[in-house]
Amino acid sequence: MLDYDEEADRYDASRGGEPRAAAAAAAVLGLLPEDARELLDVGCGTGIVTRRLADARPGLRVTGADRASGMARQAAARLPGAVVLADSRRLPFPARRFDAVTSVWLLHLAPSQESARAVVAECARVLRPGGLYITTVDKAAAHNVGSDIDTVLADRPHGPVRDAAGLVAEYAAAHGLVPAGQARFAGRGQGRSPRRTIADLRRGWFVTLPPGEPLAEDFAARLAALPDQDRPRPDPVFTLRAFRRADA
Repeated sequence: MLDYDEEADRYDASRGGEPRAAAAAAAVLGLLPEDARELLDVGCGTGIVTRRLADARPGLRVTGADRASGMARQAAARLPGAVVLADSRRLPFPARRFDAVTSVWLLHLAPSQESARAVVAECARVLRPGGLYITTVDKAAAHNVGSDIDTVLADRPHGPVRDAAGLVAEYAAAHGLVPAGQARFAGRGQGRSPRRTIADLRRGWFVTLPPGEPLAEDFAARLAALPDQDRPRPDPVFTLRAFRRADA
């Protein structure tokens, strides 16, 4: 898995930058009730999406939380005084504090299903009754755009999926969260070229293909044989699911 402290300085540039952040924030805001006043962005990363959420609605107070200190520093520069260093499984906030909680591109990183469940449990805990939890689901599947790169990578080893839509719905239901909508948005600027995919592979992007191992280099060679080495393939399309805390 990538070291997100080391990744912080290049994270935004390698993942679509502001155009992708704008698409993500717009999709979240489309699900967010107009009367929401306090929002917590869990796993806020560099704060590139978090800042857009805060800027979009003057009456919305936004707090970011991330466990990687490098990421949290970047986020704090964007939202001074509004970012905390925290593990998403043990949030440092009282119960029923927020009108909305978001976790964009987070659950797929959970080391186990139990860990992903714990994240959702914490997000539910800090939600007020009637509050909304919004999260991305099926992230890995979003990157499969049917390209020649995907054909090459189709037979690589696959790890367990923690953020499958069905699983996330189960996690949510166990903590009093009921379905309340969904949205999709493009990961603008994230369409990979073969050359970029090789670079990502060699820095540990694909957790089942550790850099330097023979299998990883075999996939790198197969990717290097593809045409149009610098032509990006289509962007991924991500899915958001919203859940409402139903208890009074």
